[in-house]
Formats: sequence, structure tokens, C-alpha cells
Amino acid sequence: MNDRDHCCSSDRATVRPDKIKSNLVSRLNRVEGQIRGIRGMVEKDVYCDDILNQIAAVQSALNAVGKMLLEGHMKSCVIERIQQGDSEVIDELLKTMNKLMK
Repeated sequence: MNDRDHCCSSDRATVRPDKIKSNLVSRLNRVEGQIRGIRGMVEKDVYCDDILNQIAAVQSALNAVGKMLLEGHMKSCVIERIQQGDSEVIDELLKTMNKLMK
């Protein structure tokens, strides 16, 4: 399966290869654990700077997941829709990138 084999834009679903899906789920599980850890730090009155550093780590981890998804999206869904003559995907992509870069 190549990168273009996993986009189904007609029903707005993306079927990802198992290896990619597993990687994304593992990363998100780690983020979930980090979030629980931050909550525990707040509950235990941990020093603010330590909590802020953990928040920065979570944001970095989420950014990495976002980059992986964006790359796959551009290499599959966006290319496929452009090839089908759907140029609206560019505006959709720009709007999404603006949200990611806030």
C-alpha cells in the first residue's frame, strides 16, 4: 500500500495503514498519560514551572502527531482531490494549517 491508497475523501474517512495507525495511537496514548500526570501535579501542588515544562512537552508531542497526520494528508488526500479536480482542498488545507500554527 502506498501513501495514496488510504484516502477516501468522498465519505470524509481516511483508512490508514496499520503501522501508521499504531504509531499515532501510541503517541496519543503517551500524551494522554502526560495529561493525567499534569493533572496529578496540579492536585499535588507541584511547583508551577515544573507543570509548565510538562505542558510544553505535551504540546510538543501533540505537534509531532499533527505533523505526521498533516504529512499523510498532503501526500494522500490532498493530492488525490487535486487530481480529481477538487481545488477546494487547498483552502481547506490552508484553514487547517492556520489552526495548527496558532
